[in-house]
Amino acid sequence: MLRMMIWGLMLVGGGTLSICLDLNWFPGLFANLIFHLATLVPGLLLLYLVMRISRNTGRLLARRGREGDIPRLETNKLITSGIYGCMRHPMHLGLLFFPWAMALILGSPTFMIVIAPLETIFMLVMIRFVEEPEAIRKFGAAYREYQEQVPMFNLRSDCWRQLLNE
Repeated sequence: MLRMMIWGLMLVGGGTLSICLDLNWFPGLFANLIFHLATLVPGLLLLYLVMRISRNTGRLLARRGREGDIPRLETNKLITSGIYGCMRHPMHLGLLFFPWAMALILGSPTFMIVIAPLETIFMLVMIRFVEEPEAIRKFGAAYREYQEQVPMFNLRSDCWRQLLNE
């Protein structure tokens, strides 16, 4: 629940703050329809990729990461094959692009220059210092071994193909 609240705060707060700052810092761009149209299309394409990655990895976790009667959106089984054999956090890799998609959709220079980079750094810190320790507590030595063998993220083209086609 806390994670969902943080996501909401990042989206609503980041969007609101960026619009307020854009009105002062970039009034010409904020009112420029051509600029907004030019950023909207790539933003929507990026959002589509983020949603596709989230859907693919979410379905995979639901199918193979759950054993027994556990709450929805929770996992209790470590997956180390498929896209999870390429990288430990494929869903997070997709979600790292979400602030950038929102920045482009909003057509907000401040979101692009300041807020999206800060939100991305925040997400990386959360993955490293919250998600990883939770996985170690949940899966123990098996996760530590997995950490040694598989990188947190992997940008190889074969991994991207798996991520988008899973």
